[in-house]
Amino acid sequence: MSTPDTAAEPAGRGEPDNEYQGAPASRRLEIVFAVVALAFTSGYLFLSTQIPLRREAAPGQIDARFWPLVIGVTGVVIAIALLAVAITRPAPTREDLERIQPGGYLRVIATLAITGAFIALWSLGSVILFGYRVEVFPVAAALLMAALMLLYGHRRWLSLIIYSASVTAFVYVVFGMLLRIPL
Repeated sequence: MSTPDTAAEPAGRGEPDNEYQGAPASRRLEIVFAVVALAFTSGYLFLSTQIPLRREAAPGQIDARFWPLVIGVTGVVIAIALLAVAITRPAPTREDLERIQPGGYLRVIATLAITGAFIALWSLGSVILFGYRVEVFPVAAALLMAALMLLYGHRRWLSLIIYSASVTAFVYVVFGMLLRIPL
């Protein structure tokens, strides 16, 4: 007969779990990430200074460049801080992250290819089919959602169709119809 003390403890408690191993700490990865973030945000900041203005704002007023500049400067400052931390401190442990799974690189490449195809389709704007003008964005966005969900393991067809259609409809209604942003 077991005592209440031992019955309450799960089996194997106190023994190290050799089955799970987190990702190793990597200073090089931290530095590369910070450098890429700095390059990306610097490019964004440069492009935000190139936004054409119809009319210069009066002193003390906000123009079309204001918020992109604020975001760009904030991004550059954060990227510089990340780079300084990555260079001066030891790499943080990444035991809470899983190691790269088999097929992980292939999924990243497939995601980039699917996204590139979406951008290429979206750039068409609209096409003429059987004498009717058809907007490409809703079709391309629904296909993007469905393809990414399939790639990352979703297999229920009904929810795949409903989710893809509803997210696409939401984005199209909010941005295309209500805010009148050309998609």
